[in-house]
Amino acid sequence: MDSQWRKSTYSGPRGDCLEARVGDNGTALVRDTRNREAGFLAFPAAEWAAFLADADRL
Repeated sequence: MDSQWRKSTYSGPRGDCLEARVGDNGTALVRDTRNREAGFLAFPAAEWAAFLADADRL
């Protein structure tokens, strides 16, 4: 695995999770651990920060 990608701490024993890393200009890159070859989604840093803040409230 590319050392820049970080696996979710909520990853279960079956590997159902996502990986994230910081891309160019602070963009958040997110990919499916089970399907890395499919590529990734890119989110502007502000949108990713808002998502994480909302998820933390759950």
